[in-house]
Amino acid sequence: MDEKRCRVRTTHDWLKARLQSRELTHPRCQQKASEIFDLIYDVSQGTAGDAHLASILELADQLVSEALTPECRDLGEEIRKRVLADREVFESHIQTHTCPTGDCPMLTPAPCQMACPAGIDIPCYLMLIAQGRYAEAIEVIRKDNPFPWTCGLICTHPCEFMCVRGRMDSPIAIMDLKGFAAEKAMSAMEYRNPPKMPDNGRKVCIIGAGPGGLTAAYYLALNGYRVTVIEALPVAGGMMMVGIPRYRLPREVIDREVNMIRELGVDIRLNTRMGKDIAFGELESEGFQTYLLAIGAHGSYKLKIPGEDDYPEVFSAVDYLRRVSLGDHMRPGRRVAVVGGGNVAIDAARTSLRLGCEEVIILYRRTHDQMPAHDEEVVEAEEEGVQFSYLTIPTEIVGENGHVTGIVCMRAELSEPDESGRQRPVPVEGSDHVLPVDVVIPAIGQEVKGAGLEAFEEVGWSRRNTLRVNTVSMQTHQAGIFAVGDAVTGPATVVEAIAGGKKAAFAIHRYFEGIPQPELPPVPVRRCRMDYCQMSAGIKMDLKRPQVPFLGNDRRRITFQQVRLGLDEPRAQNEARRCLRCDVCNRCGQCVYICREKMGVDALQLGYMDFDNPGPTDLKITAERCIACGACANNCPTGAMQIEDKDGERILSLCGTVLNRLKLEYCEVCGAVLGPARYHDYIMRRVREISPSLVGKRICLDCARRASAQMHAEIAPPKGRE
Repeated sequence: MDEKRCRVRTTHDWLKARLQSRELTHPRCQQKASEIFDLIYDVSQGTAGDAHLASILELADQLVSEALTPECRDLGEEIRKRVLADREVFESHIQTHTCPTGDCPMLTPAPCQMACPAGIDIPCYLMLIAQGRYAEAIEVIRKDNPFPWTCGLICTHPCEFMCVRGRMDSPIAIMDLKGFAAEKAMSAMEYRNPPKMPDNGRKVCIIGAGPGGLTAAYYLALNGYRVTVIEALPVAGGMMMVGIPRYRLPREVIDREVNMIRELGVDIRLNTRMGKDIAFGELESEGFQTYLLAIGAHGSYKLKIPGEDDYPEVFSAVDYLRRVSLGDHMRPGRRVAVVGGGNVAIDAARTSLRLGCEEVIILYRRTHDQMPAHDEEVVEAEEEGVQFSYLTIPTEIVGENGHVTGIVCMRAELSEPDESGRQRPVPVEGSDHVLPVDVVIPAIGQEVKGAGLEAFEEVGWSRRNTLRVNTVSMQTHQAGIFAVGDAVTGPATVVEAIAGGKKAAFAIHRYFEGIPQPELPPVPVRRCRMDYCQMSAGIKMDLKRPQVPFLGNDRRRITFQQVRLGLDEPRAQNEARRCLRCDVCNRCGQCVYICREKMGVDALQLGYMDFDNPGPTDLKITAERCIACGACANNCPTGAMQIEDKDGERILSLCGTVLNRLKLEYCEVCGAVLGPARYHDYIMRRVREISPSLVGKRICLDCARRASAQMHAEIAPPKGRE
């Protein structure tokens, strides 16, 4: 069996082949096998209910117990074996309405949803935004992510990288639309928590109020758990609050979304450091039955060069950003050097400008295209006046009278690619030079600090000094102890921490219920299948991704005001309408193949359907060539391509985008619908040699057959005569 194929689909195809082979001779066996097949078909189509799996197994047991023939018994045993072996896959299909392999066409998830670490149903909420239903869009998002406004401002949006619209022109602005909807819903007082389950009396303690810990708290609270979060900082939010500057993520946004979690009854205890302000024994005495470690990665790696520990003006970017976030807005110095090439280095540099530093330079040991920082962050930093020195390796920090005066650097060049294809920066001999600076901020990486976790001695640590977990359930080696966030992954993104928190919450629930933990990673859930946005092909092609307005550069350099100003309502709705609805169309290319190879029309130029090698796409060209035969729609496995006769026209559409619209013609004899003139002409060309007398007439096939039969009867000699 192909391990890459869907187990539901392979079972479906196997049973279908058995039924078609006529091996099952007993009628009752045939009936039960057909019923099982219908149930499995429902699972593959996303229409199965909670009772389907039990019914399949019950019918299989009946085939075994009745043993009407040896073939019946063997079939029942094989069905039972297959379903039980792949029970988790069957249950996932039923519960999530998603088939991650793409073998079940109706359940193939959109690439954007599969790319989202939190598994948000992106096409669903985009369509709600397009219709102006912002509160409903937020409800959909918060089924998988309790921080839509936060992620709408600072998410790394891997979904946009996988957006199929980007193969046509540019990806949908998914992140900006999420933030827009959240702000609109919050402003209208329609940003609400879903109803929670009744209190079940079970208590969970979460150590760390970052995105991972708070996400777990949100979903546990909704399930009726009593959740307490212990946080060492004076504010909740973790790195969202003290690691991301306010010009990217205003504090008010975090406060509002954290308060939504508090409203569910979650107790967040600030200024409480584990092992210092509270001991493990005290927590046990409060009745906590399980723990989630979400301590983040608040430590920093050192440069390990002379002078690093000798001056007060040398401090890590993580500590620096934390101090500024907590209210210390003193200018660190006049000339600042930030060492590193990641997003934290960019944040430290841009923060320094806003505090009044006159010169800020980022020193990076590799080239611009090798920087791990996001391109948009680098561009914004350059616009604000941050300088960059690439292929530069710091070797020493120097000073006078106990204060920094400069940083000694060497120029570098890249080596030949090694076996992995990566090039190393190699110092150039004799290239030593001193950059005059009075502050040095290392930003070369973060690490997990395990202080205060001595009570959790059995959790297990990796060589990278991160907590070891089962990445499916987020459970550590110590029973009842789970872990999420940067403490597990190392420094990562907010949305990755949110994804881990959601997994941990459901794993903790399973732990309490005594349910075995899943063996496979969670599959994104399709939350709804929204109606299409109806529009013409011309409009669909002409809509372009809007430019998000930014705060003026002069203002950006001197304040911590939010830089990205977001989309207005008309542009947001139009941007959502650009979505190609990949939750319905799985881009199998069957429509293009049928039109080109079988019908010989070649009216569909849909180059975006080839994901790896996209070609040109022109939705408008269909109207020039299409004959409205309907072959593409009839062969579409998901119903994405549709054709209908309405108000005297035949209309062909792809996920609501009207590709062609032709007037209908009617039979001259009986008045039946013939189809458009183009289609009739196409048919007439095919029958010209068979029935020349029909050329030029507008009659249906039934009338044509009668006319042809009458003509042949008139010219045929009477029976019995030579």
